[in-house]
Amino acid sequence: MPKKIILVSLAIVAIGGGAVAWWVLSKPALPPGFAGGNGRLEAKQVDISTKYSGRIKEVLANEGDTVNADQVVATMDTEPLEAQLRAANAKIREAQDNRNTALAEVNVKQTEFEYADKQYKRSKDLVGRGAVSEQERDIDLARAEAAQAALVGAKAQAVRTRSSIDAATAESEQIAAEIKDNTLKTPIRARIQTRMAEPGEVLPAGGKVLSTTDLSDVYMYVFLPANVSGKVGLGSEARIVLDAIPEYPIRAVVSLSRPAHSSHPKQ
Repeated sequence: MPKKIILVSLAIVAIGGGAVAWWVLSKPALPPGFAGGNGRLEAKQVDISTKYSGRIKEVLANEGDTVNADQVVATMDTEPLEAQLRAANAKIREAQDNRNTALAEVNVKQTEFEYADKQYKRSKDLVGRGAVSEQERDIDLARAEAAQAALVGAKAQAVRTRSSIDAATAESEQIAAEIKDNTLKTPIRARIQTRMAEPGEVLPAGGKVLSTTDLSDVYMYVFLPANVSGKVGLGSEARIVLDAIPEYPIRAVVSLSRPAHSSHPKQ
């Protein structure tokens, strides 16, 4: 390259650099009592994750979508859990049938005991009259006691069937809760930031499916000089000016102010 062209290029670079420096340095200074600095705009991030390990069936939201609170955004494959639920419900029906049988048996034993007890009381009364021997009375007493023992056993069996129903019901409710937890919903109104998994993927417990941004909790960390940051009080009014739309300053309030060596002001 000829020497003349090189000199011209260097001159253009110098002029361009000087123009940028002039533009920066010629910006109007802030009035006394005001401070300014650069910062980064951030928002609270909420990840939507699986509670249990499993295979993803559907992902119903894409990056950039705005979702409302309690909206279904993904579902997991629950076929194995649904099979377990059917088995648990079958156990409940079986336990209920066993209980009905046990209650019927209690009624039978109750009737047998009442009859045997009346027979014993009649024999006991007839012994005094000499119409029945003491041996016959003792036999009727033994029958009444046996009937009473059978009644107690039948009632205990009925109690056990009630416990079986409760256990089967608890198992069914637990499985149903797991199935419900495999439908993933957003806890807040937010915007989908990242789609982190796709249908067919197998995730461990706690595996992330979507990452969202809470649009109701947007803030900015602003970096101020050390001799200024300590003077910014909590609750101070501020303005955020975005490079893309400088004509629309955003009203803000200082909610956190710390020295530069530990953190930065939060607006």
